[in-house]
Amino acid sequence: MFTEAELAYAAARGRPGQHLAARFCAKEAVAKALDLRSWNFHEVEVIGTGGAPELRLSGAAAARAAELGLRVEVSLTHSNRDAAAVAVAA
Repeated sequence: MFTEAELAYAAARGRPGQHLAARFCAKEAVAKALDLRSWNFHEVEVIGTGGAPELRLSGAAAARAAELGLRVEVSLTHSNRDAAAVAVAA
């Protein structure tokens, strides 16, 4: 479900589960924003930058974004109990 880079990013944090949960939410949000019907979770990668997270799309996710002429951005949030993400395709 997560790329090696996502797993490494989370493992380097104090509470890895929170970061992975937020990334899961982001992958789902991107899939919904692009109306993906068939895709692999590895095709939506959340990249930690120290600032706003970035996305790396590949496979069906990248093809769909290109087909629609859209760029997708994501915002993540998490607490000890909850995680959420919002994807905006424009």
